[in-house]
Amino acid sequence: MRICFISRRYFPAVSGMSVYARNLTHALAERGHEVVMISQYREDPTGVEIYGGGPPPKEPWMEVHGLRSTGEELGAEAPPADFESDLRAMADLAEQLHANKPFDVVHAQYAYPTGLAALEVSRRLGIPNVVSIQGGDGHWVGSCCTTHQLAMDAVLNHSMALAIGCNSFRDEVVENHGTDPARFTIVPGATNVDQFTPRGAAHPNLIDSVVALGELREPARLLYHGRVDKRKGSLDFIRCGARLVEEGYDVSLTVSGIGPDFAETRQLALELGLGDRCSFPGEADYADAPARYHAGDIFLSPTYAEGFSNTILEAMASGLPIVSTRTVGVVDCLRDGENALLVEAGDLEALTAATRRLLDDEQLRFDLARVAYREVRDKYSWPVVAEQIETVYQTLLDQPVDRSWTDIITAGASVADADLSCRFRTQPHLL
Repeated sequence: MRICFISRRYFPAVSGMSVYARNLTHALAERGHEVVMISQYREDPTGVEIYGGGPPPKEPWMEVHGLRSTGEELGAEAPPADFESDLRAMADLAEQLHANKPFDVVHAQYAYPTGLAALEVSRRLGIPNVVSIQGGDGHWVGSCCTTHQLAMDAVLNHSMALAIGCNSFRDEVVENHGTDPARFTIVPGATNVDQFTPRGAAHPNLIDSVVALGELREPARLLYHGRVDKRKGSLDFIRCGARLVEEGYDVSLTVSGIGPDFAETRQLALELGLGDRCSFPGEADYADAPARYHAGDIFLSPTYAEGFSNTILEAMASGLPIVSTRTVGVVDCLRDGENALLVEAGDLEALTAATRRLLDDEQLRFDLARVAYREVRDKYSWPVVAEQIETVYQTLLDQPVDRSWTDIITAGASVADADLSCRFRTQPHLL
């Protein structure tokens, strides 16, 4: 099949969406499919500071086309953001590429604006569409304004297939939008288990005998890696570390990544006296990410919500014992006391107690890390996930395209017609 894959973000922008897009497209190409990516990117100072910016790189396994999201950039520089013009630019480019060599299917990552763009591509070209619901799609997009509520209504109820990472995230989307749960196909997240391996592992199948899972160094190294965002728990990570230091634990902290709350997180570390114990190495190229995990001894993800966490899967594959939260997108792959320790999101006392427990109990660190490592290799590898996506594509090839979504919202709408009370019009990086 020739697949048009529309991505909300891609490298050099560092995000879970970039990682997912890279690994899925590569796995599809390895299964013999021809993949053409259309990816949005930003070059404005705000976008670059939060995500990293610039056009996407060429990739050996697929054809890549970057579209600068100039409409979105307006939200940071001269609001309101014009998502509508970006949406049309994606659909126009897909139509041009289809004229040169037809696509068999269009697959969008994220519901808005890329998912709505995919519906428009289907409407114009008569090819089936798939939309992967990820991240903010389920947590807050749609509740922000009437325009995005209509867009989510169109995508959730008129896409030909909806892929979503886990049951808890599906349930949240159903609760927020009233979508029929039967419309969703559960396709779990995955990670590259060949790239992400435990520190010192000579061979992944000899993990018990080769690697001392759960081993602590001096000082013990607590790691936060990913989008530096208070919604992901970056501030809670710092507060937890500060409490442990006050209690006399010899720990160091690493906040790896960039994001909207990078400056606030670093300032909090300074205010709490962690200046000499907390490092902020900034963004890591995907090829360098395994080294970031190897620099940690315990992985903390005090997140408040996930679609399906790439960083948790990477930490599992890297052999790190994990402390995280009982929240959407986490409870589907982590179980308290079996492959991680889980606490309620925002409960700093419990987060500190769970981390303290791991620092004190070597056998527990080993047991949790071993079970997590085995599970990620068995359940969350990309060849398995790519086969599931391929099956979704194949079931759609002979189905008629649903064009009735235009009764709800159209791709021809302009920003002048939008509900400009939406917070994403002035803070599009939160979308």
